[in-house]
Amino acid sequence: MNIGELKIYANDGCGYCKELKNELDKQGIRYINVDTTDPDNKEEWTKVVDATFIPTVPTVLYKDTYFVAGRDFASPTVLLTMLDGFQGLDYSNPKLVLERIRTLTYSITMAFGRMDNLLRNIENKLNIKENEHKSTD
Repeated sequence: MNIGELKIYANDGCGYCKELKNELDKQGIRYINVDTTDPDNKEEWTKVVDATFIPTVPTVLYKDTYFVAGRDFASPTVLLTMLDGFQGLDYSNPKLVLERIRTLTYSITMAFGRMDNLLRNIENKLNIKENEHKSTD
């Protein structure tokens, strides 16, 4: 695997962070560990959260791109596969930026659709219980 040094935002209480660091150590991949609970790192961690909108650890910074657990990768193996050969993102290319925006828009639309369905299901269940309660009065 040809992965250069990366930065991991993590904390000691995070088992998933430990799992990721163990895999990086096993693969001989260098990393800088930033403890998100250390007050000295608060400003840096705040900037990461402001950039990603997701205060989740582990978050990995590699070639000026953030990779957030759950959003971008589900396991250390998936992350390492993604990073192997990753060239970084070229935000100076308008076509690539447009494609990123289209993908984000699609993801947001799908998420709102799922949320709408969940809310409708909850509303239906509440209406059924309300009607059952009224019929027993």
